[in-house]
Amino acid sequence: MNAMDTTIESSETLPNEAPTLASSAMLVEVNISNWTGRKKDKAASKDVTTRNNANDGVASVHKALLADSNNLRAIQQHVTATRAAHAHMTMPWSNSGLRLLPTAQYFKYQQTMTDMQNEFERLITEFINTYNDEVVNVQMKLGDLFSREDYPTTGDLERKFGFSINYMPLPDAGDFRIDIGNEALAEVKQQYSDFYTKQYSTAMNDVWTRLHKSLTSMSERLDYTDKEDKKIFRDTLVTNVTDMIELLRVCNVTGSSQMTAMANNLEEAMSGVTPDALREDDYFRAETKAAVDDAIKALPSLDI
Repeated sequence: MNAMDTTIESSETLPNEAPTLASSAMLVEVNISNWTGRKKDKAASKDVTTRNNANDGVASVHKALLADSNNLRAIQQHVTATRAAHAHMTMPWSNSGLRLLPTAQYFKYQQTMTDMQNEFERLITEFINTYNDEVVNVQMKLGDLFSREDYPTTGDLERKFGFSINYMPLPDAGDFRIDIGNEALAEVKQQYSDFYTKQYSTAMNDVWTRLHKSLTSMSERLDYTDKEDKKIFRDTLVTNVTDMIELLRVCNVTGSSQMTAMANNLEEAMSGVTPDALREDDYFRAETKAAVDDAIKALPSLDI
């Protein structure tokens, strides 16, 4: 699928009253640090380049210090899942990592991320408890690549893991309280107002893009009539769309009538739709696909 550019219609643009958005959303960032268990072996890297008559620096050897450690892998997979959950429940805001969290989503987000943090800490404790044994067991697997100096102490290792969530209010241009002269202050406020409007549009476009992806996927998977051409799909084909209905509602931080109408129409279209019904009933499948296609046509201007 090509990149999609959505344009919010003039009637759905950011309201002139910036505090409307500021009172309906906040900024949030999640910072997670974890030990990867990988280290570059300079001697082995030099040996590879020398044996292959290559210049220094064109190849490198990185050691998996604990080889196939299940405990370390579990932490890394959990970190990936946490970042995915964070991205799913928020909208983009700035390149610094801050994301927009609708206040309507706060309690669900807070509970989800608290559970994620608790599980992260449990996995770390489990990993630390078995760490020294894993270092001993991995020596034979690494052979001559093993070096005890590569391995931090358990105390140093614990400090390599971290998990924090920071919430910040969403400022508006009226929050500038700096003494730089009226003309300069007006210019700063205008620049931030332009940034505010642009970031709002980016956040809304992200929601529409996610919806377009879910609807297009469903339309494509339901596009068959002949049993011989039957397409296989998972139950998530339906839940991905129904989840988007909730997201449309909680992310509608400025009361967009377009977003409200889309959520209402999709809720009606997906009422009674189940994966099994779509697989077993040809007429029902075609009817659902038609409704999904209508929803796609009703999305904001899409340049695909």
